[in-house]
Amino acid sequence: MGLRCLAVVLLLSMPAMAVTLEVVELYQPLSLHNTDGLGETLGAEEPIQAGVFARPYVVSGAIPEDLVKAVSTPHQIQTNSEGYKVADANLLNLCRVGLRSEIKVGRLLVRFDVSKFKLPEDLDLTARQVLQLSVIAVERTLRSYFRDLQDEVLSVSIGITGTREGNAALKDLAKRFRLGGTDEVQKNKGGR
Repeated sequence: MGLRCLAVVLLLSMPAMAVTLEVVELYQPLSLHNTDGLGETLGAEEPIQAGVFARPYVVSGAIPEDLVKAVSTPHQIQTNSEGYKVADANLLNLCRVGLRSEIKVGRLLVRFDVSKFKLPEDLDLTARQVLQLSVIAVERTLRSYFRDLQDEVLSVSIGITGTREGNAALKDLAKRFRLGGTDEVQKNKGGR
């Protein structure tokens, strides 16, 4: 009888313990090294060998914090070529850039930590380009997820931490924007 009661209690509590798994459009800053591909121009005339790419991703946990953190998950670009062997193309991981996010006083704080930044020799990029692509990836991920948010507004603050004397200018990549509200939804739907 005791075992049966325990089973009933466990079955009844299952919905409360259920984990929500949601498929989202996740954007990531990816290196195209070891390929012939060209990516973003970032305002320069010549495109660089990196870009921001979207993929479906299953996310669980706190939204938007865990959604932002997912931007730094490893990404192995799939191939049909035996000659392409790159285990992780995510620039955040390749360059050892930390990514954290939290909600404080109604604002989403996103921080890229460059204190351990190291640019691999085979990447023909600058620290600024890596961070520009990373900021773009986070913003596109958030805009995609919250594109239909009407009733609320989410303020987002993206910042760069861990800079030193030689790379302090990276802090100017900080950015603030708002998601949601009727104006944002109308803009995303083309003003309809």
